[in-house]
Amino acid sequence: MNDYTAAVLTMSDKGAAGFREDTSGPALKQMLEDAGWNVVHTAVLPDDYLTIRSALLRCCDEQKLWLVVTTGGTGFSKRDVTPEATMSVVERSTPGIPEAMRAESMRITPRGCLSREAAGIRGNTLIVNCPGSEKAAKECLGAVLPALKHGVEILRGTAGECGDPRH
Repeated sequence: MNDYTAAVLTMSDKGAAGFREDTSGPALKQMLEDAGWNVVHTAVLPDDYLTIRSALLRCCDEQKLWLVVTTGGTGFSKRDVTPEATMSVVERSTPGIPEAMRAESMRITPRGCLSREAAGIRGNTLIVNCPGSEKAAKECLGAVLPALKHGVEILRGTAGECGDPRH
């Protein structure tokens, strides 16, 4: 069995109500699986702070997944609360991940700076927010995906950081 367990959570009021098909979640799931991740959980949730927070806590504390990738809820709308819910559960922030994603987005569109992704660590789980549109979500995850396995390996003590003999 593949130890690199992951979840993909889509935040969308319309998607959760069945009024819109989720395309970004399945696209990110495929990207993760193509990169060797075992996506064991997916869900489409409403843009609700407590619902998002509860789902993140379950993925981290109960399922003890290595990675949780979210899509949606990172814009300027009043219902876009994914970063706030994420940061309410993380114990340590990982600012380089959203910085790299926004830098990639800025190469494509000047509106890339408007995305409010966040990322951080809770216990032994890395949480990464991606934008809601399929195109932007794929671009952002693609910008950081090559580094994520190494990050969680360091987090879980199965790899060393630069200069460590396990590296």
